[in-house]
Amino acid sequence: MENIEIEINKTLDKIRHFLQKDGGDIKFVSFADGIVYVEMHGACAGCSFASDDIKELVEVILTEEVPGVKEVKLAESNF
Repeated sequence: MENIEIEINKTLDKIRHFLQKDGGDIKFVSFADGIVYVEMHGACAGCSFASDDIKELVEVILTEEVPGVKEVKLAESNF
């Protein structure tokens, strides 16, 4: 795992407990070209507010705390 991926995971760990309080969770999938791809789980999966949560919470925090992160997107589902 690259250093930036380690930093992304550390930062997601800080955010995770907020999502878990509402029955959700977030999982790091990959990082490429400044974009962090994540999956939402639990109550957050399929929630119409998941994209808003990512933009308002996860993306802001990751772009501020992890140099090189420009954007956060939901990973394509395999289902």
